[in-house]
Amino acid sequence: MESPFFDGAEPQPQKASFRGRLHLQDFMFNQPATASQNTAKASPHSPSPSPSPLRRNPRRTTPLGPVSPARVTKKRCTAVTASSKLATTARDSTASTPQQKPPLAPDAAADHSNSDPGPKSKRKRQNTGYAPPSTYAHLAPLIDILAPNLLILFVGLNPGLQTARAGHAYAHPSNLFWKLLFSSGITSRLCSPTQDRDLPALYGLGNTNIVSRPSRNGSELSKAEMDAGVDVLEEKVRGCRPETVCIVGKSIWESVWRVRHGRGIKKDEFKYGWQDGGENMGVVNGVDGEVGWAGAKVFVATSTSGLAASLRPAEKEKIWRELGKWCERRRVERGKAG
Repeated sequence: MESPFFDGAEPQPQKASFRGRLHLQDFMFNQPATASQNTAKASPHSPSPSPSPLRRNPRRTTPLGPVSPARVTKKRCTAVTASSKLATTARDSTASTPQQKPPLAPDAAADHSNSDPGPKSKRKRQNTGYAPPSTYAHLAPLIDILAPNLLILFVGLNPGLQTARAGHAYAHPSNLFWKLLFSSGITSRLCSPTQDRDLPALYGLGNTNIVSRPSRNGSELSKAEMDAGVDVLEEKVRGCRPETVCIVGKSIWESVWRVRHGRGIKKDEFKYGWQDGGENMGVVNGVDGEVGWAGAKVFVATSTSGLAASLRPAEKEKIWRELGKWCERRRVERGKAG
């Protein structure tokens, strides 16, 4: 067939060949070529010489004798190294991924009124909500320490878990109650929780709580049950008639105020220390021949929980020392009276 673009006959395609392309045999490692091989190589149509066998390192071909069972081959080392790298990568990725810890069991948590992460601990406080009484029904309530003619009746919020398990007031080692009693002068020596029932005879001190049931912390109590404990507390005060009621914590006094005044206490109405005479607790009105009683004076102290960090330690000691000075003076006066 003639082409309109070319003069004469159409050129025929050339036969396919490997001319002008790379010859791979030229790049292979061969033994030094002999004269006959060089001659053959010079001819483009001569067949390419077969590659000579590769040399091997004589050290690798040296017999090593019997193979020990403990011998590790190169392939095995490579496999172990690869698996180690995979394990390290998996471990690093696991460490970088945040893990959600399971919740603690109720008995493993710290006592809210006796717990303290300590100055060296950075553990975050666990946030909890209301817990019904059935949650800790297996823990017994704390026994009240009451006696007539007490100098001070301490009123706590409620027993914490460790306090309930121990059966003694403020039993958690991080709680500052016993230390503050001693540093303020309320007790002449540092007492332990196991001595709580000896306090009336030793120092004229007693202890009770506005809520009797144990819980992990104060947030597991409702305002309703705290308010319900106010009338019960008033009856206890009337029964033993202490000179002073020490409220151990702001939230307890807020409940007492809410029940008495029908509203929450305002910020400018709250104060630590001695309260006005109109706030005395356990007042008995002399009706039908009954001897009246003006009630116990109220002193609002700081919470002794290690988790209570709204005030510095020096501020807490200053507030407690005010009560301690009064206690020391009253003991001297009682001693002189006989």
